Amino acid sequence: MWRNYLVIALRLLAQSRVYAAISIGGLALGLAGCLLILGYIRYERSYDGWLPDSGRVYQVQATIHPPSQPVVFTQASSYPLGERLAADFPQLEAVTALASGKTVTEHDGQPMFIDWAGVDRDFFKVFDLPFAQGSAADALRDADALVLTESEAIRQFGTANALGKVLTLGAGDGKRDFRVTGVLRDLPRNTSLKLGLIRVRDPVQSPYKGWGNLNQQHYVKLRPGVSAAAIDAALPAWEKRVIPSEVIDGKPATMSDLFDFALMPLTGVHLGTAREGALTPAGDSRALATFAVVAVLTLGMAVMNFVNLSTARATQRAREVALRKVLGASRGQLIVQFLGESLVMAAAAMLLALAIVELATPRLGAWIGADLHLAYLGEGGMLWPALGLFAATGLLGGLYPAFYLSRFRPAEVLRANKSTVETPGNGRFRMALVVFQFAIAIGLIASTWVIWSQTLYVETVDPGYRRNGLVQIANAWRFTQGAEYEAGRTAILAIPGVTAVGRTGLGLAATDKSIALMQAAGASDYLSMGLYGVDADFLQMMEIKLLAGRALGDRFAADRVAEMPEADLVARGANVVVNRAAAAKFGYRDPRAAVGHTVRIGFGGFGLAPATIVGVVEDTRFRTARDALEPIVYCYDATRTNQVLVRYANARPGEVMAALGKVWRRFEPEIPFEARFADDIVSELYAADRARTALFASFSLLAVLIACLGLYSLASFSTERRTREIGIRKVLGAKVHDIVRLLAWQFSKPVVLANLVAWPAAWWAMRDWLNTFDVRIALTPTPFALAGLLALGIALATVSGHALRVARANPIHALRYE
Repeated sequence: MWRNYLVIALRLLAQSRVYAAISIGGLALGLAGCLLILGYIRYERSYDGWLPDSGRVYQVQATIHPPSQPVVFTQASSYPLGERLAADFPQLEAVTALASGKTVTEHDGQPMFIDWAGVDRDFFKVFDLPFAQGSAADALRDADALVLTESEAIRQFGTANALGKVLTLGAGDGKRDFRVTGVLRDLPRNTSLKLGLIRVRDPVQSPYKGWGNLNQQHYVKLRPGVSAAAIDAALPAWEKRVIPSEVIDGKPATMSDLFDFALMPLTGVHLGTAREGALTPAGDSRALATFAVVAVLTLGMAVMNFVNLSTARATQRAREVALRKVLGASRGQLIVQFLGESLVMAAAAMLLALAIVELATPRLGAWIGADLHLAYLGEGGMLWPALGLFAATGLLGGLYPAFYLSRFRPAEVLRANKSTVETPGNGRFRMALVVFQFAIAIGLIASTWVIWSQTLYVETVDPGYRRNGLVQIANAWRFTQGAEYEAGRTAILAIPGVTAVGRTGLGLAATDKSIALMQAAGASDYLSMGLYGVDADFLQMMEIKLLAGRALGDRFAADRVAEMPEADLVARGANVVVNRAAAAKFGYRDPRAAVGHTVRIGFGGFGLAPATIVGVVEDTRFRTARDALEPIVYCYDATRTNQVLVRYANARPGEVMAALGKVWRRFEPEIPFEARFADDIVSELYAADRARTALFASFSLLAVLIACLGLYSLASFSTERRTREIGIRKVLGAKVHDIVRLLAWQFSKPVVLANLVAWPAAWWAMRDWLNTFDVRIALTPTPFALAGLLALGIALATVSGHALRVARANPIHALRYE
């Protein structure tokens, strides 16, 4: 019996090759899209899950409540945390801290930066990382020990066998020799850790060891059976007990109200809400949820298409069903037969889909920067998800046609000598499926349009400074604060085309923040805002608009904060420039009203010094478009700077960059030259958004293709069934354009109705997404109307070929039909 069912199914597919190709091809595309998105989602959710005992490892994350500032969620935590947690919570098996940064070494006679991680000696008790050489017990035995990954060892020594080799790190007086005591196997890319070079953290590098030092991450490993929720519940009382009060402005203040600590599972760090202080770029759980919805919708469209075509073809099998029933077939047997046929088609579609996924996975991974690969067995294998999707689509696609076909009554079919049967309501059912298909397609097209427009907008929106003709030299802390800066600045200005040079502690695409305690004039409450050091040339060089007052300069001794002794700073104060947002926060809506007024600022910590506002400048957007405009106070303090920005005009960018490199190597031969054009920095800032937008657009096109395949097949089937009707219409005088208009309107109606479903859903989703940006485009009806017109045009183009072919047919041949 089963063999007979299989033979019949294959014969039916061979007889209707176009129908089979469209049904199987459309379902394969839907399955492939779903599997690709599923692979990406599983990859994003697999971060750090490969680590041994990852279920017992947690990161201690901090929630900070700065005065008058939004709540900050950060992966960093306070310096004393590790020592106190280990002493007060015996439920913890091990506690470790990790501080990341850059150091310098020399390779082939040229300086180069290396990302390093400073850890304590318990690091490998928390993280059971795989060693290629050496062991966790001996790797961090002393302060001169160094652990490298295999790729870093090859990069430095040309071989992974680096055990015992010496590597010199640092520059100037900080240069030291380290001996390699361990070599780690390269970590997978799906990790929130950033480890290339590991050494014991030097306490001297952290002179400030108070609770306000959040320059490290802390990780804990729980003992077996210990509940993280129980520790989280005990942390608030513990914070009040161990975090000491600070003296702010001569008065004691409770610092425990500023911090809330909580344990985050290591496997949840990548997609968690805390993004600041992350070692690697965090994932976007909202984008992941969006892609999951797109996967479900795409697969749903494919299944709808499958059901629609199966139901349409089913009406032509009425006589076959009637004869089978007359010869004794039960309804259950017919249901099993038709479900089996559906599963055969689903199996063929799944095999084709897996072939597509095999080819597309490496390209998709390279496109979005993920280490994607397709495996069928083992952890993360695709075999069981693929089998589950195959069974679900086969059953869902065949369930309705099976029950629909099996209920045909033999007497009615054979008495009328019908080869086809159309039950009441069946056409409406197919029409409803087409409406939902195009509603999904229109919604995805409109959403893609909005997302792409927003992505272009945030890259071109006015940032408050002139972006073109700008070079940023990063990691220049030694140069900006050194004695030779003035000579270096003169050499840079001598480069043809260079017009200005400035130093700053707030660079383009900055991720770190420098928050200081402040107080408005006459106010009792405290504020907190960004306090950043610049030099006298920075604001003019960036061409930031001066709204009121003057800029900072060398002519005024009170402008130069770095040259003031602390006693003079507290007693006499300093001059500052604020942006529009900071002036408003101090209570001055009109920038001109702020000039000349004195506020109080904590330049060096919790002691507040008087600061006179001598100028107000326009707001600037140095960070991403998702971040709110930051209230900023600028002070003339070179010790707070670490980057150099260079303005050039009427010069070739490549020649300017080469000349800057030569000047840099003359004054900083031990530090690598890391300079980039501002346009490139901003472009990279939104690279992930562009990749997600392109991916979203690809799946939108896939959805449109699936909808068109279904519409094409239904149009073919419908025009075939209406051949006699069209012939009679032509005999009675109907013209070709009348027939075409009739058929075109029949297949345009579901597209028009689909807009009524798609527009509200897409508008709500896009409004919610746009609200995650501080600056955003207006959500106008244009994308939705254009998406509807585009879908209508595609639908008309899809069915026009059938309409014209049938309308031009000779009515004599049409009336001979049946």
